Amino acid sequence: MSINAPVAARRAAFDEPDEPVDDAGVSDDLSGEVSRETALPRPPRTRTMVIANQKGGVGKTTTAVNLATALALGGLKVLVIDLDPQGNASTALGVDHSEGVQGTYEALSGEVSIAELVQRSTEAPGLWVLPATIDLAGAEIGLVNVPSRESRLLHALRDFSELHHPDYVFIDCPPSLGLLTLNALVAADEILIPIQCEYYALEGVTQLLRTINLVKGSMNERLYLSTVLLTMFDSRTRLASQVASEVRRHFPKETLPTTIPRSVRVSEAPSYGQSVINYHAASAGAQAYLAAATELAHRGADLKEK
Repeated sequence: MSINAPVAARRAAFDEPDEPVDDAGVSDDLSGEVSRETALPRPPRTRTMVIANQKGGVGKTTTAVNLATALALGGLKVLVIDLDPQGNASTALGVDHSEGVQGTYEALSGEVSIAELVQRSTEAPGLWVLPATIDLAGAEIGLVNVPSRESRLLHALRDFSELHHPDYVFIDCPPSLGLLTLNALVAADEILIPIQCEYYALEGVTQLLRTINLVKGSMNERLYLSTVLLTMFDSRTRLASQVASEVRRHFPKETLPTTIPRSVRVSEAPSYGQSVINYHAASAGAQAYLAAATELAHRGADLKEK
């Protein structure tokens, strides 16, 4: 069954002026005792989730990094596959992805197994990262004549999962619908789409949903959209609330109750090679990602074993 693409919100709905805001009273920090650790339920099988949105700047990498960290702090085994040549997920999780380091490119080319390439992240016990280096930028050209080039990641990941049985695998994609993203869509069972609470948010999702339907029909019948996460939510603006309502109308079951607020701490954390959860646990952004991870884990625990 195909996934219906959302109709873009009408401009008139967003032309109302925002309410006046006094920035002096706005704080990114939460008061009271804050804990980073939770005990989360395990899914009955590995959940392989591709985090994708062809629109850039919506929080894909930030979501991958912080959900992975939160789930691992909850006692789960998590693998993050950095499939973006920029290597931002690798940076944020504090793993080496400098020139000469082997990682995702070698896994796709079949030269080395994922088990030999993953690095342990210091962000949480049980958190592993398959790093991306600049070599990955040449993968689209290097794999063009390789047989079954769109399923290279699938085969490499299956070998790893059969031996190590991770609870969650997050695949962080580049902001495009090229061969790297196609490999992710073929390898994954679920799609998690971060959607920023700004105008044109849904328009960036439409082409991705068409691509999902094409992949589902020809290369990966298991694939389905399971999760939508609202990011960059600013409760002070009417626009953000209207966009959130529009997204929930189109994806009522898929959209997590928690929204990720705009947060200076979330933006700062990667420059320190950390998730926001470890960088500043008391921030609103850190607590929102912990809450979203908890919701994701409880949904996963309810999945039926295949």
